[in-house]
Amino acid sequence: MSGTNSPEAVKKLLENMQSDLRALSLECKKKFPPVKEAAESGIIKVKTIAARNTEILAALKDNSSEVVQPFLMGCGTKEPKITQLCLAAIQRLMSHEVVSETAAGNIINMLWQLMENSLEELKLLQTVLVLLTTNTVVHDEALSKAIVLCFRLHFTKDNITNNTAAATVRQVVTVVFERMVAEDERHRDIIEQPVLVQGNSNRRCVSTLKPCAKDAYMLFQDLCQLVNADAPYWLVGMTEMTRTFGLELLESVLNDFPQVFLQHQEFSFLLKERVCPLVIKLFSPNIKFRQGSSSSSSPAPVEKPYFPICMRLLRVVSVLIKQFYSLLVTECEIFLSLLVKFLDADKPQWLRAVAVESIHRLCVQPQLLRSFCQSYDMKQHSTKVFRDIVNALGSFIQSLFLVPPTGNPATTNQAGNNNSGGPVSAPANSGALGIGGGVTLLPAFEYRGTWIPILTITVQGSAKATYLEMLDKVEPPTIPEGYAMSVAFHCLLDLVRGITSMIEGELGEVETECPTTTDVASSPTQSSEQQESHSTSEQMDKEIVSRAVWEEMVNACWCGLLAALSLLLDASTDEAATENILKAELTMAALCGRLGLVTSRDAFITAICKGSLPPHYALTVLNTTTAATLSNKSYSIQGQSVMMISPSSESHQQVVAVGQPLAVQPQGTVMLTSKNIQCMRTLLNLAHCHGAVLGTSWQLVLATLQHLVWILGLKPSSGGALKPGRAVEGPSTVLTTAVMTDLPVISNILSRLFESSQYLDDVSLHHLINALCSLSLEAMDMAYGNNKEPSLFAVAKLLETGLVNMHRIEILWRPLTGHLLEKVCQHPNSRMREWGAEALTSLIKAGLTFSHDPPLSQNQRLQLLLLNPLKEMSSINHPDIRLKQLECVLQILQSQGDSLGPGWPLVLGVMGAIRNDQGESLIRTAFQCLQLVVTDFLPTMPCTCLQIVVDVAGSFGLHNQELNISLTSIGLLWNISDYFFQRGETIEKELNKEEAAQQKQAEEKGVVLNRPFHPAPPFDCLWLCLYAKLGELCVDPRPAVRKSAGQTLFSTVGAHGTLLQHSTWHTVVWKVLFHLLDRVRESSTTADKEKIESGGGNILIHHSRDTAEKQWAETWVLTLAGVARIFNTRRYLLQPLGDFSRAWDVLLDHIQSAALSKNNEVSLAALKSFQEILQIVSPVRDSDKPETPPAVNVPVPVLLGSISGPGLSRPLARTDSIGERLGRYHSSEPPIVTDELEDLNLWWAAWNTWYRIGSESTKPPITFDKLTFIPSQPFLTALIQIFPALYQHIKTGFNMDDLQKLGVILHSAVSVPISSDASPFILPSYTEAVLTSLQEAVLTALDVLQKAICVGPENMQIMYPAIFDQLLAFVEFSCKPPQYGQLETKHIANAKYNQIQLFAPAEWVALNYVPFAERSLEVVVDLYQKTACHKAVVNEKVLQNIIKTLRVPLSLKYSCPSESTWKLAVSSLLKVLSIGLPVARQHASSGKFDSMWPELANTFEDFLFTKSIPPDNLSIQEFQRNESIDVEVVQLISTEILPYANFIPKEFVGQIMTMLNKGSIHSQSSSFTEAEIDIRLREEFSKMCFETLLQFSFSNKVTTPQEGYISRMALSVLLKRSQDVLHRYIEDERLSGKCPLPRQQVTEIIFVLKAVSTLIDSLKKTQPENVDGNTWAQVIALYPTLVECITCSSAEVCSALKEALVPFKDFMQPPASKVQNGES
Repeated sequence: MSGTNSPEAVKKLLENMQSDLRALSLECKKKFPPVKEAAESGIIKVKTIAARNTEILAALKDNSSEVVQPFLMGCGTKEPKITQLCLAAIQRLMSHEVVSETAAGNIINMLWQLMENSLEELKLLQTVLVLLTTNTVVHDEALSKAIVLCFRLHFTKDNITNNTAAATVRQVVTVVFERMVAEDERHRDIIEQPVLVQGNSNRRCVSTLKPCAKDAYMLFQDLCQLVNADAPYWLVGMTEMTRTFGLELLESVLNDFPQVFLQHQEFSFLLKERVCPLVIKLFSPNIKFRQGSSSSSSPAPVEKPYFPICMRLLRVVSVLIKQFYSLLVTECEIFLSLLVKFLDADKPQWLRAVAVESIHRLCVQPQLLRSFCQSYDMKQHSTKVFRDIVNALGSFIQSLFLVPPTGNPATTNQAGNNNSGGPVSAPANSGALGIGGGVTLLPAFEYRGTWIPILTITVQGSAKATYLEMLDKVEPPTIPEGYAMSVAFHCLLDLVRGITSMIEGELGEVETECPTTTDVASSPTQSSEQQESHSTSEQMDKEIVSRAVWEEMVNACWCGLLAALSLLLDASTDEAATENILKAELTMAALCGRLGLVTSRDAFITAICKGSLPPHYALTVLNTTTAATLSNKSYSIQGQSVMMISPSSESHQQVVAVGQPLAVQPQGTVMLTSKNIQCMRTLLNLAHCHGAVLGTSWQLVLATLQHLVWILGLKPSSGGALKPGRAVEGPSTVLTTAVMTDLPVISNILSRLFESSQYLDDVSLHHLINALCSLSLEAMDMAYGNNKEPSLFAVAKLLETGLVNMHRIEILWRPLTGHLLEKVCQHPNSRMREWGAEALTSLIKAGLTFSHDPPLSQNQRLQLLLLNPLKEMSSINHPDIRLKQLECVLQILQSQGDSLGPGWPLVLGVMGAIRNDQGESLIRTAFQCLQLVVTDFLPTMPCTCLQIVVDVAGSFGLHNQELNISLTSIGLLWNISDYFFQRGETIEKELNKEEAAQQKQAEEKGVVLNRPFHPAPPFDCLWLCLYAKLGELCVDPRPAVRKSAGQTLFSTVGAHGTLLQHSTWHTVVWKVLFHLLDRVRESSTTADKEKIESGGGNILIHHSRDTAEKQWAETWVLTLAGVARIFNTRRYLLQPLGDFSRAWDVLLDHIQSAALSKNNEVSLAALKSFQEILQIVSPVRDSDKPETPPAVNVPVPVLLGSISGPGLSRPLARTDSIGERLGRYHSSEPPIVTDELEDLNLWWAAWNTWYRIGSESTKPPITFDKLTFIPSQPFLTALIQIFPALYQHIKTGFNMDDLQKLGVILHSAVSVPISSDASPFILPSYTEAVLTSLQEAVLTALDVLQKAICVGPENMQIMYPAIFDQLLAFVEFSCKPPQYGQLETKHIANAKYNQIQLFAPAEWVALNYVPFAERSLEVVVDLYQKTACHKAVVNEKVLQNIIKTLRVPLSLKYSCPSESTWKLAVSSLLKVLSIGLPVARQHASSGKFDSMWPELANTFEDFLFTKSIPPDNLSIQEFQRNESIDVEVVQLISTEILPYANFIPKEFVGQIMTMLNKGSIHSQSSSFTEAEIDIRLREEFSKMCFETLLQFSFSNKVTTPQEGYISRMALSVLLKRSQDVLHRYIEDERLSGKCPLPRQQVTEIIFVLKAVSTLIDSLKKTQPENVDGNTWAQVIALYPTLVECITCSSAEVCSALKEALVPFKDFMQPPASKVQNGES
């Protein structure tokens, strides 16, 4: 007020006062003199005060009564002009605060009078106002009077006055309370406020109030009284009052001065005791009123609700609740319940509208709502007010849809029926308003035909009421359609917004106050428990309390909210409204999630999900467990029925997409509207922003997204992102352009959604993964049993989630890969499987390439974890999965091969797990991987994995799908072995280190270290594993594999075997080589003999391989040869091993069984192997030494003829160490005996084997059929060829027994026939006299033997006869081929080579033994020449045996199979006799040759007078040659035998004589033609016989007269016989006349004539003294007879006669002495 206190102002005031007084006195001068006087005295008074006092204003105030008096009196005049002047003056005084209490009282009284006289009413009001506002002097009654005055003026007839008075009253009331507030302010610091006690404080307490407070109290109390229509206590003089005005005043006081009521219990008391009961009472008409109820039913007429009061009551209630909730908890409960009731459908529309507005006012105050919740909903026996409010809003909204707003006769209060058209008229309006002619509808809700527009009523978050502000209306207003709905809608939105922002804000504070530990627990309550360590216990308690409130708030409101929002969402046709509803649902869902309220969270999410999908879409996830409690179920909430409304299909929404539903049996198509897409985006948003709180409801979200993605036709692409793709089957998806442009965005958001999973905490991430897994399971169930395209959403997103969470892959790896492996990859639907595998392999590859921290190289556990699923894919049988797995392996190898480290066993395991039955392409891919490993990665992998590589490579060898792979894998094994060889040292070191570590571990654990081939060192074990693998491949069912593996095995052992420890060779021999031999032998002997038609495809198989048996034979051959070669080349290594002799025996046993197998190829090869091991250079005779005995080092030439193999002369490659080992043999001392002895044992073991093979193989079978096996010639040849080499080593102990055994074998071998189909190759053609190699070998063997005997010790020579026997037996073959058992053989000449049919029963052909026999004979002769004098030869009658043997061909002569035979026999006999006879003569006395002579005589006899007829085609020259042979024999007799007759037995000589005699006469043959007769008569022979006979007869050396007698006798007989023949011939000739005589007779006569001439010749040659006279006489006596023959007609006879007569000329001269002739 400084302005009024300044001197200028004071001066002005004084002047004004004086001028006012003067004016007054002037006006009253005539009519009212007392007033004039008062005025004038007043002027003086003023001046006096001004003069006397320095504080003029204070003085004025003190004297104000007098100062004011004139003006009061002026007012009393009731003259308007004066009154106005006075009032103005009084106002001026008041405004300068120079009015005392008394003066004020006087003024008021004066005003009251004016009022009663209805004068200057507006001026009065103005004055009162000035009086009360400028100072606080008016109290108590004065004040009350002033206030009453204003009230009275309010009820005048004048409208202006009324309104002004009303305004004044309002202002005055305010002033009263403002004074009190100011008073409190002044006293605040002095007195402590008593603590506010709620409860019934009595009115007595008024006395304690200070003045202003008391006024306020009295005023307020009377206002209550007045509204209640009771008499006021304080405002005396009130005449009338309206409730509406009273309520407005109450409201303004309560609203403007809440602190008054809160700080003073007296006022609080008023609130509780007066205001609240009053309000409740006044509400009663509204409570009882029901629209449409007839008044007749109730006894008393029901008072109708009155809009102005009702509306003001609601305003009061709003204020009470807002400001005094804490004081009036119980009362507020009632008010709130009333508010809720006013929303009922049977209340008038306007009432519902204002009620909704009131509720809206509450909804924007979250803290208030929170208090409700705490005070009611959380108390046990209290109404659940908060819940009811929300539910009431929900029901209200529903009722607006279900009950049409018009057409109800009871709604008479509704002014104007312009709305009666109801929703029908709406579209028309909207059409008019629509932009573009009815296309764009007004924003509205539409549900089941009810159309409600959405009005824009308020700014979000502020409750600006429309109808609560209509204080001037008496009649209820018309509520526009959609207004109530719009307010209710905003209530919901504001409610949600308020609650969520409040709770989230508080949550945020709590979380910042108490930062949780890094490991957030799964439910928020737990997480709060974990915060103990961080926060004080108060904070803890506070938080627990807060949390309880939050949870209760959410629990109380969510059902109602959800019901309402779902309905609105379904009904909304406006994008903005939809967006708001969705936002509300989303924020609620997120809040529930944050608070861990699962059911409510899932319910909101379900609602959004349902909104995203087409109506009535069958999605199980939304109708299960949590959702089942929500969908289509009505909740009874404290008697309120809240119906959950499922989306109606009739909402008129723009369809933006048509697609197929994702179902097992899709029925038709489904349509997506733009609202669905909007919901979908909200869903994405929810998942994106609030993924951390979704927990288990990820399932709902993802299931829905999956279906939407399916309907929209998004398909997964690489990395799991979804891209728009064509729908695979069914009517293809139809998308509008609007959606088409949205799709990439949606797909992008989807991807981002899963990318953001990297920011989720571990627990939330697990929820996400679990949800995806169960979603995937459903998709899989759906895809069972049909080949439809499956939904790959879940799998794709699992992949995406895995990829973005690589940095913490460990925590989700197992559930992720476990699901993909166990479920998806094993699914029957191939597309599903393919994606499962794709996802799994992509994850594995990504995991391996991701730069983890620490890197994988330092985190082996993680690396193995990542690779493990790759390994486990091996247990899945679907080939497509395995192919993916292998392709993945291939890619890993190509990108990560160098850094796999400990992951190698897993990777190799994958390749190794491919089984034989898994198809060619799989095996091929796996094999590609293996090839890559072997070529590139062997050096980078740990050495311990090499064994696995070997195993895997081996296993591919065993696969029989693709031969090439098997063969290549064998090649790989060879490469691997090479690698071992080159890197041997490093591998060995590393393995030993590893072994030591493992050994240590095993010892610590107390277990035994177990690995294959254990005692051997680890590097050797590696080799052994390799050998073992190759060994397995050597018995593979496929011949090519066996062959290749065998070659590789023996090459590796051969090439790299030197790396092995010496002791390991033991294992190689027994576990690898012999084991292999056993298996091969077994397989070969049991192999099938069926013919294999073709080798798969069109490959023709050579006939030598066309049965399994023949193919196995090849393997057997290869294996045996390989083992033998190793024994041969590595003998220096093997021999020092302890059980070499046992190994030798086993090897020999194998050779024997192979040799005796019924297969020519195998048996022959066995012998080759036998030869190979026998040609081993024993260490003593080291090949370097020059003085090697030739016998050993130069093999018999025949031996190497047919057998290739390491020759003996090849020096062995040896390493130094072995050279040293052998060094001791080079020294001069003799070799150690044991070795040599052992050597001998080995050789003898070999001999025994040889013998067994020989005797078994050549033993003829008992019965014969076409399948009988007969050993082949090469086999027998090889067998026999072995003997000489073998014999060199055993000759020292070779005895007669052995020789016998040998003989049997040689004999049997030579006897074996050959099959006629083989004969052209083996046999020389019949005419060539050549030996077969077998025969050659047999002879060689005997030759070796005899040479050895020759140089051997004396005791060996007893073997000669045996050798002779053997040879002679062979000689016999010339005439009598040997029999082979019972087998019928054809003679070779008859085997028709050209007619042999293939596969006909084999005909067996006996060999042409002639050359062999003849060669044997030559050998015999040769040998006999050398050994004739040997004691054994003499004793054993060898000569006799020879003669006996030769007798056979000699006696057969022309019947011999071959002419050469007898000729050779003769010549041999001659040679043998030339040597043997002298020996025989020597030993004549011993009688050792006695039996020989008769044999010899018979032989001569048989030969010279053979019974065989010479062949017809024998040429004359031949005959002559043969005759000359006979002559030779006779010559031998004459030279070698007869001269020594005295040493020869008499009988023998006699036999010889008889024979000669016979030869001279009886040699004629009756089969000659006339022409040949002279030749065929063997003249030469006869002559020779004669001559010998004669020579012998007449020789001087005749010792005994008998001998001479014999010869003379023979002569006379001869001559006598000649005489007879001649006589008979002459007779016959005469008788026969012209007829020729028979051929024989002619021949005979010719022969006789020749004999005569021969005789005469002989006689002449003989010394005359040896010829008897009688003989001459007899010869001469023949003459006349011969002469008689001259007449014969035969020319032949004539010429023979001529020859016979010619010699007689010698008798024509007389003899010299007759005396001699006369002697006898």
